[in-house]
Amino acid sequence: MDVHLDLLPPFISRGGGEGFVKTGHNLLLSISPGDNSIGVFAGTSGPPDLGRVNGVPPTQGKVRDILFASADKISSVKRRLFITDTSVIFAAFQYLISATNERGIFDVERLRLMNKLVNDYVNFAKECWVDASKAVARPDGLEYIADYYRSIYTCTSLFQTLYLPDPDVEHAPVGDELMEWLNAHFAEPSAKAEALSRLESAWEDEGFWEYLTRTVLRGLTKVTVFFLKLLSSSHPSSYLQSLSDSLISILEIQPRLQQFKTEYEFTLARRRWENRVKALRIELHHVPEDGGTRLDGRHDWWGWLSDIRRCVVRGLGGGWKEICAAWGVFVDPRLRRQELPKVAKRVFGVISKDPIDLEDVIHIQLLTGEVVKALASAEELDVWLSCHLADVMSALGLLQDREEVVDETGMTLRQYHVLQYAEYLHSDPALWRITVDYMCACGEIGTYRADEVLLRVPLGFSSYSQPTGSDPGGKKSTVNDDRIADTEDEASRIRAGDIVGVLKEVNQCCFEYGREGVRRVVYRIAGKALMSEKHYGLAISYYASAEDWPGLGRVVDQVLNEYITQGPAKFISFVAEIAPSLRTLHSATDSSDYPIHGIFLHRLVFIVKYAEFHQRKISNDLVEAAADLMSMFEGNIVPTSWWGVLLQDSVEFLNYPGGMLFTSANIGLLLRKMEEVQTRTSQGSGKDYLSVLVRIVRSSGRKGIVGEKEALNKLKAVRVALTEYFARCSVYAS
Repeated sequence: MDVHLDLLPPFISRGGGEGFVKTGHNLLLSISPGDNSIGVFAGTSGPPDLGRVNGVPPTQGKVRDILFASADKISSVKRRLFITDTSVIFAAFQYLISATNERGIFDVERLRLMNKLVNDYVNFAKECWVDASKAVARPDGLEYIADYYRSIYTCTSLFQTLYLPDPDVEHAPVGDELMEWLNAHFAEPSAKAEALSRLESAWEDEGFWEYLTRTVLRGLTKVTVFFLKLLSSSHPSSYLQSLSDSLISILEIQPRLQQFKTEYEFTLARRRWENRVKALRIELHHVPEDGGTRLDGRHDWWGWLSDIRRCVVRGLGGGWKEICAAWGVFVDPRLRRQELPKVAKRVFGVISKDPIDLEDVIHIQLLTGEVVKALASAEELDVWLSCHLADVMSALGLLQDREEVVDETGMTLRQYHVLQYAEYLHSDPALWRITVDYMCACGEIGTYRADEVLLRVPLGFSSYSQPTGSDPGGKKSTVNDDRIADTEDEASRIRAGDIVGVLKEVNQCCFEYGREGVRRVVYRIAGKALMSEKHYGLAISYYASAEDWPGLGRVVDQVLNEYITQGPAKFISFVAEIAPSLRTLHSATDSSDYPIHGIFLHRLVFIVKYAEFHQRKISNDLVEAAADLMSMFEGNIVPTSWWGVLLQDSVEFLNYPGGMLFTSANIGLLLRKMEEVQTRTSQGSGKDYLSVLVRIVRSSGRKGIVGEKEALNKLKAVRVALTEYFARCSVYAS
């Protein structure tokens, strides 16, 4: 479907296109994957030297404008209501089809349930039409006028009448149903009734006889009987008075299919009724031809009443709809749905008039059985209509011979129209959940598109800025304060650890459609967002759920970086949020829920243990703090880059005057670690062992250049303390 966009203000002024091209620019665009909005800008796509001035590219050194546009407007409140309510019907229809596929296309119960769901589409379109027709003040206006919803209503109703009737009447004559559809949607004959009823001699009106005959053809018995009683009581012709009484009795007993249990009973009643019509025609022929008896001033009333069949073919100005419906009532009362396309084509051959109204075009294509053309016309009217018609047509087997429409993608005709509607929905970010539902109903290609939508759903961590649907200039927002408050509340609850709001919906959506890979990516995104806001405990939980172990490692690095930049107190508060996650990961590792790599678990254990160590130091529990320090080294959980830091931490315990906090074995281990740091540094691997200590020394405010040399100088004091402590241990041992 071609899309025409108007940019405001114009990107190129009138008559400026040739000059624009000479500069070496092209008009380029970029489509947002988030909501199908389009950014239009000037750029170069030709040879590198094209448009250069003194060797400088045309865009260099200039800020180019970017204009934004969209192929579809963000839906109004009324339109969203229509979309969301009908999406519930669509979802029910998908469930029905998947649950009853094994029964086959023509299973009676399946068809009956499908009929009920399509009837829901019809009724909801009718409700929207009635609501849009109300003369009430609407602050936001109407995105679609009443005539639009009336077109949707008539098209869905006609489709149901022709292709998905109640299974009990599917093979019954269609004339009465078609006439009922016509009278329900196009009641032009009744528009003139009020004007004629106010006339004392209504038969003298120019259009009286045509109107009366049309009410007969359309089965509007009450209106017809009213005017026939007027003729029988007030018309000066005694012949017409008598004929009017006879015609009243005939019309009041005209058999309708729905009045009978079987078609056979209807056929018998119809034959008896037709015999009475023949008797009336005989009575008509007894009216004398001379003396103007058959005339009513300028009107040939006898001619109007003498041949209903001729009136049907002539059409009486009522159009093809009236002719087709009347044909199945008066000309061929046993007309079946399968025979209707032939009759419709015959009628159009007589009328030989091409419809110009798109609604009429769809009606004609449905009547003549040209369902593929009807879908194309419906897409032009509204992608909602083409989507839902294609969905039902496919379930009915009407598209089986025309399934493949795009060789490159292998999309079926149904998938094409449903995805076109889904793309329209994608223009409104607030409808992402419904967009995903429609895409996932289109096989593998639709599911992949849905994945991309899910990956770009805003999770609500950021502070609430300009809501969707607000005026770009900030003059007026269509989202009220309650919604803003709800969004902020959701964000705070997510940060508190609850899976709520949009994140919960995305999680449920991924579970419903089996998109585990997408869920993991979304949780990875959530983990990154939480980490940027320093909610490290939650970030670890989300990364772990996504099984993104490198991401979990980045959280650990960030928390350790907090120690370097903020000091022990802040570090302890951050690790306090992480400790519960560590217990959960330990349990999950034991039960194999998460195949977590040992290196990442060890790093988590290290930051928790290191925080406990500093907490005990702050609490002056030096005995336990010293034990923690040694347990970290003995458990081999200390990253090599942190060895120098922990060795530096040991000085306070080595110089403690209140007693000896380390054993000689502890001192031996610390000396070995110190020796390895110094040896590796001398061999050129100092970055692996001293990088963190260098940063800590630098952040302490030391002036000048701080490098490995300065870090080693700090460790000299540690070596001296270790040597003295070891000597004391030897003295006590002897």
